[in-house]
Amino acid sequence: MNNIVSIITPLYNTEKYIEDTIKSVVSQTYSNWEMFIIDDCSTDDGPNIVKRYSLMDSRIKYIQMSTNSGGAVCRNRGIEVAQGKYISFLDSDDIWYSTKLEQQLKFMEKNNINFSYTNYDKISEDGEFQKKMYSPKRISYRKLLTTNYLGCLTTMYNQEKLGKIYMPIIRKRQDYALWLQILKKEKYGHLVPEVLGGYRVRKGSVSANKVEMVKWNYRLFRDIEKMPIYKCMFYVFLNIIIKVLIKR
Repeated sequence: MNNIVSIITPLYNTEKYIEDTIKSVVSQTYSNWEMFIIDDCSTDDGPNIVKRYSLMDSRIKYIQMSTNSGGAVCRNRGIEVAQGKYISFLDSDDIWYSTKLEQQLKFMEKNNINFSYTNYDKISEDGEFQKKMYSPKRISYRKLLTTNYLGCLTTMYNQEKLGKIYMPIIRKRQDYALWLQILKKEKYGHLVPEVLGGYRVRKGSVSANKVEMVKWNYRLFRDIEKMPIYKCMFYVFLNIIIKVLIKR
């Protein structure tokens, strides 16, 4: 295969984790990638770590934002400059397992798939295994409305076929919003049935705050998907119920 994968990584004050994230990309068995790390005005040593790696490996490209703008703007900046046939996402505290790109690309090329995702592990702040997270074999726009089954670190879409699709500018749930945008263009997303990455669960993060997540889901359905209030409430309720069932 001779298909470049563009990897988009927003960076904000994650000096504790960014080196592990970069190493997990450098160690991929598939080597035809470019990694854009977009610094959202970090105040720690994270940018210096990235710059050091970019000097050692030209595939790693450091971009600094002029003002703190949030994850959606940073990811969109990465999408804007991405040259690859495929676009994938990896946050600056998550990791990929070494065959992630190789297995996902083979699956997409073999089956002519434009949007895919994988299973993943939840890991602690110290990198210890917590739980395996499984996604549906196939997902549609309507099914995804019921809950966000997809881990951001697992997804990949074919920008050659689908074009550049950007994240709506909202503070949280922008990844969920992007998958919904993709599934308005592509009928289904498909699962690569392997566990190929680690999502780091950090204390105090917005994604760990369930009340905040309910609020952001409502805003996504109301402001981005333009649903009437009754429909917003219906899907917010479904999100809560399905998350409880998944935990069980």
